[in-house]
Amino acid sequence: MSEARRLPLEAWGRAHLLRLQDWADRRRVTRWGFEFLMFGIKQGWACLFGGLMLALLLGTHLLYPDDAPLARYDFLVIGAVAIQAAMLLLKLESWDEARVILVFHIVGTVMELFKTAAGSWIYPEASLLRIGEVPLFSGFMYAAVGSYIARIWRIFDIRFTGYPPLWTTWLLAAGIYVNFFAHHWVMDIRWALFAATAVLFWRGRFYFTPDRTRRWMPILLGFFLVALFIWVAENVGTFSRAWIYPDQADGWAPVSLAKLGSWYLLMIISVVLVSLVHRPQAEPIADRQMTRM
Repeated sequence: MSEARRLPLEAWGRAHLLRLQDWADRRRVTRWGFEFLMFGIKQGWACLFGGLMLALLLGTHLLYPDDAPLARYDFLVIGAVAIQAAMLLLKLESWDEARVILVFHIVGTVMELFKTAAGSWIYPEASLLRIGEVPLFSGFMYAAVGSYIARIWRIFDIRFTGYPPLWTTWLLAAGIYVNFFAHHWVMDIRWALFAATAVLFWRGRFYFTPDRTRRWMPILLGFFLVALFIWVAENVGTFSRAWIYPDQADGWAPVSLAKLGSWYLLMIISVVLVSLVHRPQAEPIADRQMTRM
């Protein structure tokens, strides 16, 4: 089934944006400006799920009544389910992507159960829809990362050169996930995992299309930029008191930069999971001589 039939709303929006290209092509400045605009629009569209979730977190933090009969966390669960259902009904996500996002939800919830039991972070509010100390909306925060990776892969038509063999990425992702748990008992091997990531992806590039021209970026730099974006989003989440770290119990403070490394490693798991749906495809040789982003 074609993308236009599978995701008609995206095809409709793309057709209308392309009408502006003739105007943008008149001058070099407007061409660059339009390409930058398209890059921002596509990025915003790709993180639709995450953006709506952050809006829910902030909105309920600022406006949710203290005496509401429904706990704030439970309202967040209902809101997250509604967002996911709407994205499927409006065909903003494919069912294949939704299945991978469900895996993100499960993987994230398992880690949440362990990390909250270990005291790594806290959910300070009461609720009914929870497993142990973990409210069910937390899994949707991991699902938001999965949604972004899956959608950006498709929206920007991402292809690769120098992508490592899939089995090596699966082993790396498994090692990262195990280390998230095991470092509480044995030596933390995250530096070895960083090194393994560098070895595997050092020569890798990913190619993408903001507007008309194919651009490229080193894979490792792309991982870092997305991890940085997620770290900023986590600051928003902790500011909204949706969850907090122990050092934020007496008042909000920026999330430690050390967490940026954790999100960087989580990016590897995210990309590997999404690669189960969007298998990494090689960029055609004829398209490789493009401008670096």
